[in-house]
Amino acid sequence: MKIAIPLVGGRVSMHFGHCEQFALVEADEQNNIIGKTMLDSPPHEPGVLPAWLNEQGAEVIIAGGMGNRAQQLFTQSGITVVVGAPTGEAEDVVSAYLGGTLEAGDNICDH
Repeated sequence: MKIAIPLVGGRVSMHFGHCEQFALVEADEQNNIIGKTMLDSPPHEPGVLPAWLNEQGAEVIIAGGMGNRAQQLFTQSGITVVVGAPTGEAEDVVSAYLGGTLEAGDNICDH
C-alpha cells in the first residue's frame, strides 16, 4: 500500500494543495512501513494533484485539509481520503493510520 502525505517543512500540511513535497510511504501487508519516497509537489492547479498521485501509485492520502472537489477527484481515482490529520512527521501519521489509532479531526479546508 502506498500512502501519500503532503508536507510543509517536513510535517503534515494543513492544506494538501499548498504543500512543498509529498512523502509517499509504502507499507507491506502486515502494515509495516517498508519505504518512503520524497517527491516535489507539482504546481497547484485544479485536478493536477489527484491525477499525479494516482500515477505515483498512491492508494490513500492523509492531509490536514482538502477541498470537496479534490476529495471527489481522489475518490473517483480510487484513492482513499483521510482529512483532519494532525501535523506531524509522515511516518508517525502513517503508523497511526495503519494501527487504527490516527485521530483525524475536522477538515480545516472549507472550499
